[in-house]
Amino acid sequence: MKMNFTARQMRVYDSVKEMARKKLAKFDKFFVGEAEMDITFSMPNELEKVEITIRSQGIVYRAEEASESFATSVDRAIDGLERQIRKNKTKLQKRIREEVFAQIDEEMPDIEEESYDKIKVKTFPFKPMNVEEAIMQMNLLGHDFYVFKDAETLETCVVYKRKAGGYGLIVPEI
Repeated sequence: MKMNFTARQMRVYDSVKEMARKKLAKFDKFFVGEAEMDITFSMPNELEKVEITIRSQGIVYRAEEASESFATSVDRAIDGLERQIRKNKTKLQKRIREEVFAQIDEEMPDIEEESYDKIKVKTFPFKPMNVEEAIMQMNLLGHDFYVFKDAETLETCVVYKRKAGGYGLIVPEI
């Protein structure tokens, strides 16, 4: 698996990268092909934060943790990623290596699988607007995200509130 390390407004020592590389190597058994892992280190509010994103065969797994040390943050993020994989293992068996799940059954207890039987469907007018209008609509509705059609590109986009404050914009890649 390809690992990409990034540091935001700081320098990460090679020893920290190597520690993370060793701990994250356990995910190699789950993914085949061109799986890619992005590991981002930062230090907001005096905490050592790690964000891990794994992309494989069109599925994205993501965990974000902050603690007193990068080692603890990495351990907690790994736990979160393992929970995601375990929680969705039957759905994922079709997309990632099936033989690995025999090991998971032995190593980790099952978590009840989510049921998607009851899905609430909402409809809303889908008129073209700019980003500022979409943010205003989102805030008026009291939601954390809002789907809209960009007036300039006519693409379906999403604006959302960021945990760190401010807003984000998701634009489809074509």
